[in-house]
Amino acid sequence: MLRKIIGILAAGSLFIAVNMWAVPTGADILKRMDDFQDQRSDITCKADITQQRVGQGIKDLQWIFYRKDKTDSILIVETAPESEKGRGYLRVENNFFLYLPNTRTFQTINRDESIGGSDARAGDFEKRKYSELYRVETNAQGKELIEEVKLGKVSAYMVTLVGIVNDVTYPKQVYWLDKDNFFQYKVQSYSLSGTLMQTAYYPKWTQIEGKFLAVQMIFIDEFDKGNKSIVELSAISLAPLEDSIFTKAYLENLSK
Repeated sequence: MLRKIIGILAAGSLFIAVNMWAVPTGADILKRMDDFQDQRSDITCKADITQQRVGQGIKDLQWIFYRKDKTDSILIVETAPESEKGRGYLRVENNFFLYLPNTRTFQTINRDESIGGSDARAGDFEKRKYSELYRVETNAQGKELIEEVKLGKVSAYMVTLVGIVNDVTYPKQVYWLDKDNFFQYKVQSYSLSGTLMQTAYYPKWTQIEGKFLAVQMIFIDEFDKGNKSIVELSAISLAPLEDSIFTKAYLENLSK
């Protein structure tokens, strides 16, 4: 989930030349999706996450997220709920650490571990291109499955992607992309057996310093019915970040 949350920044100058009067090719679409994911700037933002779980009620989470583009370093600091305040996650190079403020200790975590009790995993932060993970699905005649459809009032391309490597989170995904700007407004994710696992909506977007960011996201669990997460981003800054932020010492000092 979180890889999608932060990985949607796009610079208008990165838009590739596509004839908008014709259906783009699969290569065009994957290139545009890679451009959207290619952040090319540092970022700081607050993430408010509302999780609804069947039998558990509603849980509100709040994170401060930092990412330095040059080194691809990441820092996540939990600020709510109070019981988890000060807990943090630090990724530097290929190392990912969990900081526990009550014991003031760091633990190394693997790519499958949950981040902050959410459905995000440490592996979600790995920087990988769509074009390296997926291809556009084709029919029996070899034609790419790209359709022009309506999503509410939005004219969109509906494109089906299938994994070309074994370790993708979802082996099949269907995207609804705005025809004019390629914003993704809806994504359905499927298991290898073809079971619909998740539907995601991206209804609200904003522009910051010439770049576009989805600031509201809704993730619906289609397998465990009744579970969903709503994510809202605010206090967004693209100002350069100091290297000193992405250190164990900085994270420790925050909890003093």
